[in-house]
Amino acid sequence: MIDRQSGAGGWAILLRYWHTIRYLKPVQIYGRLWYRLVRPKPDLRPAPALSEASGIWKRCARKPSMLGASVFRFLSVTRELSAATDWNRQDWPKLWLYNLHYFDDLNADDAALRVAWHRALMARWIAENPSAAGNGWEPYPLSLRLVNWVKWAAAGNALESDVVQSIAVQARWLMGRLEWHLLGNHLLANAKALVFAGTFFAGPEADGWRDKGLAILRREHAEQILDDGGHFERSPMYHAIILEDLLDLIQLAVLWPGVVDAALVAEWSQKATRMLHWLAEMTHPDGGIALFNDAAFGIAPDPAALAVYAAALEIPKPQDLSSVTLLAESGYARMQQGEAVLIADVGEIGPDYLPGHAHADTLSFELSVFEQRVVVNSGTSEYGLGAERLRQRGTAAHSTVQIAGADSSEVWSGFRVARRARPVGLSVSEDEDVVKVACAHDGYRRLPGRPLHRRTWRMTAHGLQVSDAIEGGFEEAVARYHLHPAVSVSGEGGDGVLRLPDGHTMRWAVTGGSARLVASTWHPEFGRSIASTCIELVFEGPQATMEFFWD
Repeated sequence: MIDRQSGAGGWAILLRYWHTIRYLKPVQIYGRLWYRLVRPKPDLRPAPALSEASGIWKRCARKPSMLGASVFRFLSVTRELSAATDWNRQDWPKLWLYNLHYFDDLNADDAALRVAWHRALMARWIAENPSAAGNGWEPYPLSLRLVNWVKWAAAGNALESDVVQSIAVQARWLMGRLEWHLLGNHLLANAKALVFAGTFFAGPEADGWRDKGLAILRREHAEQILDDGGHFERSPMYHAIILEDLLDLIQLAVLWPGVVDAALVAEWSQKATRMLHWLAEMTHPDGGIALFNDAAFGIAPDPAALAVYAAALEIPKPQDLSSVTLLAESGYARMQQGEAVLIADVGEIGPDYLPGHAHADTLSFELSVFEQRVVVNSGTSEYGLGAERLRQRGTAAHSTVQIAGADSSEVWSGFRVARRARPVGLSVSEDEDVVKVACAHDGYRRLPGRPLHRRTWRMTAHGLQVSDAIEGGFEEAVARYHLHPAVSVSGEGGDGVLRLPDGHTMRWAVTGGSARLVASTWHPEFGRSIASTCIELVFEGPQATMEFFWD
């Protein structure tokens, strides 16, 4: 038996499966069996009576995705929905189709200009997606669509009776298809949808939906939103999605006063405040998120839009950022000196039982200087099971050290991880002129020689030193510094120059190894791959150092 994706076979495959499955919670195992074997029947009873909101829904800024009455742009690809079968086309990527079923455009910028399109599209969805069939009835896209339809109504748009009926049928279906086998952000999306549907309608049945959703949210928020404000899957993109969800729940409680306990709303506000601060720490000076784990622009609202949305709901602004911050629970460090900002991954790849959005990026970092990204991680341009998805998750696609061509955490398939790196020896220090972060990880201990990678970042107002040491035996090690596509680089061997888009220049120099420039790619959005350059520092001994200088 050979694994077509990695070339592994026999015992190696069994071992990899063991190191993947042994971390799962029991509910993920029996939940998957239940999800596949038990399929409820659609409940087509008449919808409950509608409840009444006390105000008009305030939108969070989001770019439109509907370019015409049947033309959509998702994931950097434009397509036309010309036939009923297009909702479930086998030759279109599933993630693109999921976005089609989300109905995000109903609550995007200038949505009022597209009301006629929206109304027609909702009618079309109901007509062309029979109950319980196809992509649109899978729990995650169903959950997002339910919320978007309720928001659209709460923004002042009257719903046709068949849309109201469909919302009720979808909510009933969701009650029997909760994603306990996936947990994480999927289960949060399911719970949020139940709360929205249960608030939108009135009566005992609706109360049951809302109570079920709130019970899940209480439990999952306690685990998934960490004490430092980060979401436990350690993806800035998913963090922003969960933050918008939390702000939406707060607004729902405002527009339907009394349906959610005041103490719970206060707790949501406190969590939202911490999440806003975490997101600010993980945002570059250009206003975009850092690209750690599965992360890309254009999926979640950007940090500035979320800050404006939070302010409209009277959520306090984030605290001022300091010169060095450790987000201890989520495992990220931010360093800021003069014109430079550095964000580093010094933590776990994610929760052990849910590493699906993790990359093998331990001890990677991103650097901005003069408000421009210089050193980056590769980002994420696709999901699925292909070789490119696996490459983008691998260590070589990140600005960190790779030993013997192996990944620091054993990412495989589209969303699987076997053995994973653990950080050790983390320290943070600061004096008048220098901030320093140091950490090691044990992800390569499984290799011959049991090597341990240790990295130290030292930053001043005019430079950065990145020192790597490998303790234990090894044959080959490479430190990669992926550069933003807008940065041009010259020099090889030991030193060179970086030229930034605004005309600033930086110098770089290496010791303990030799440097070479290689072609690479950067993936800031789904569906986009941009040519870039990577500096590869090949170790000549157990220690190697890269230094960047700027004025």
